[in-house]
Amino acid sequence: MKKKISSQAPRISQREPIRLQRRPPSLAKLDMTKHVGRKEYETKLAKLQVHLKELSLAYQSQRRRAVVVLEGWDAAGKGGVIRRMHWPLDPRGLKVWPISAPTPDELDHHYLYRFWTRLPRSGQLVVFDRSWYGRVLVERIEGYATKSEWQRAYAEINEFERLLDDDGVRLVKIFLHITPEEQLARFRARFNDPLKRWKLSAEDLRNRARWADYEVAIEEMFRRTSTVHQPWIVIPGNSKHYGRLAAINAIVKRLSEDVDLSPAGLDPTFEQRARKVLGFDQPS
Repeated sequence: MKKKISSQAPRISQREPIRLQRRPPSLAKLDMTKHVGRKEYETKLAKLQVHLKELSLAYQSQRRRAVVVLEGWDAAGKGGVIRRMHWPLDPRGLKVWPISAPTPDELDHHYLYRFWTRLPRSGQLVVFDRSWYGRVLVERIEGYATKSEWQRAYAEINEFERLLDDDGVRLVKIFLHITPEEQLARFRARFNDPLKRWKLSAEDLRNRARWADYEVAIEEMFRRTSTVHQPWIVIPGNSKHYGRLAAINAIVKRLSEDVDLSPAGLDPTFEQRARKVLGFDQPS
C-alpha cells in the first residue's frame, strides 16, 4: 500500500517578533550640558583603557566576537572615541572600518553585503565608523534609496542584528549627539587649522544645511531600531571629554556582560619551556 503524501507544505516555526523599546532614546531628552574636567577625564580614561585591554584579551582567548557601531553628527567625536580605544589594544584584536560611499561592485549587491564581508573573525572586535544605518539616514535624506527601500530597511536591519546576536556576536550601538552651535564651532576650528582641514568636506557642509531633515530621520531610526536586545545608546557630546568617556564606558559595560575577564592560563608545555629558557627554574 502506497504511503499517502500530504499536499500541505511543511509548517515552519514562527520566530518571536523583535520587540522595540517602549521608551526609545530621543535627542530632545539629552542633557547637553554634561561635561568633565581634564584631570577627571584623564584618570577615568586610563582606567577604561585598562578594562578595554582586559576585554580584548578575553575576547581573543575565548574566541568571542564583537561589533561596535558608531553613528553621530559630523564632527561629533567618533574619531576621538576610536583613537582612544585603539591606543591600548593589540591591533590584531581590533579592526576599524570607516564607511563611506559604496563601490560600484558593492552597488551590485544588497546594501548589507558590504557589512557582511567586514564582520569580525573569532577573537576580534570590529568598529564601524558609520554603518548600515546610512540606509535610513544619508541614503534616505539624499535620495540614494527610494522611499520603499529605506522604509523596509528598518525591519531588515533589526533582523540582521538578530542574526548577529543568534550567531554569538556582541553588538553595541552608539550615537554621539552635538548641537548645531557646537558643530559650527568645530567646523570653524577645522577650517582654520591646516593640519585638520582635511576633516572638513563639502559633504559635511551639505549635511549641515539639512540638519532638521536629519533630526527627523534620526528620531525615527531610534523609534524603529532601538530594540530590547539591541538598544541605541545616545550620548551628549558637546563636551569631547564627557562624550569619549561615556561612549567607551558604555562599550566596556556592554561587552563585559557575562564575560570572564580574568587572564587566560598558560599552556603547561609552553610554561615549562619558557621557565627553562628564561632561567626562572635556575637556582639563585
